Amino acid sequence: MSKWQKGRYQVKNPEKYVGAQAPIFRSSWERAFCEFCDNHPSILKWDSENIKIPYFNPIKNRYANYIPDFMIQYVDKDGTNHVELIEIKPSSQTTLEGAGKSRGNKMSVALNAAKWEAAQAWCSQRGIRFKVINEHQIFHTKKKRKPKKRK
Repeated sequence: MSKWQKGRYQVKNPEKYVGAQAPIFRSSWERAFCEFCDNHPSILKWDSENIKIPYFNPIKNRYANYIPDFMIQYVDKDGTNHVELIEIKPSSQTTLEGAGKSRGNKMSVALNAAKWEAAQAWCSQRGIRFKVINEHQIFHTKKKRKPKKRK
């Protein structure tokens, strides 16, 4: 399955999906997350690309809207309800370390930092959480660690 797969996800449990339109996925990772939300018993409600958060775009030097990938409501193992906004991004676009030498990835990291700062503030005002998920969390892979230097 290509990382760049795009489309609309066909919901299997419509009582859980609260969006007005079929969920949008812009990668196979987002599609995998749609399947997770649709099928996981702890997810009570979910939505796709339904929230607009204003932020200042440092690259274009103007205000724009950030639209997080998903909003979910779930119940944890203690029976407590939570609401989270979820963004799915490759690890190469989440930190400068992950960006490596790629100028494009470094610009994505800067832009994403501005979006996510606005999202954190928006979520804080509403008592909900904001989380960025990368391929390692979706597919439960471990990030390769650099070997420690011996003295």
